[in-house]
Amino acid sequence: MSERLNKYLAVQLGVSRREADNLIAEKHVRINGELAELGSRFEATDAITVKGKPLRDEVAFSYYILHKPVGYVSSRRKQGDWPTLYELVPKDLHHLKPVGRLDRDSSGLIILSNDGDFHYEMTHPKFYKTKQYEITLDKALAPLHHQIISDHGIQLDDGPSQLVLERLNTDRTKWRVTMHEGRNRQIRRTFQALGYGVESLHRTHFGPYHIADLGEGELRQATKQ
Repeated sequence: MSERLNKYLAVQLGVSRREADNLIAEKHVRINGELAELGSRFEATDAITVKGKPLRDEVAFSYYILHKPVGYVSSRRKQGDWPTLYELVPKDLHHLKPVGRLDRDSSGLIILSNDGDFHYEMTHPKFYKTKQYEITLDKALAPLHHQIISDHGIQLDDGPSQLVLERLNTDRTKWRVTMHEGRNRQIRRTFQALGYGVESLHRTHFGPYHIADLGEGELRQATKQ
């Protein structure tokens, strides 16, 4: 039975299916010596190479939870003088990729894995993975604005943003935010649209994963859930 090439590449290389498609489009992938095309399928007996190297038949997948501190970027490349989260991770785990991201000014739960299907299932909107954050605002959130964000949402440049809010203190500055998306700086931009600044943002949950008592900069091995 034939299998989709991009799905196989994603699993074997620990990349997303979009990245696998890019490898195919850039003519880095061959099946039995012939250049593969987008949408290609293959049989179990076919020989597949990527950039001239044969793929291994089996890949051991790894899953880790990292407590990212403020001041670290969620990428392999430095942004100016800011360190990357890979400075917190042993070198033998540098092949793992962050599943979703946190901006430099945010802290909390980051999952690292080389499982491409896992990346896709955790980050694609259709799988509806819940994310939870604890935030601190620069001033009290007005009840009307609370209702607007929770009931109606805020229209941002890249689409509507609706968040579930739970108050954590009496002066209405600390909130638990639950969401099912994860667009770039979405929480910060939502509050900014109403005139609030987010002084701190800490992710505690991502799907079935919870940061629990993991200390800043600490790493813990996990399993696929």
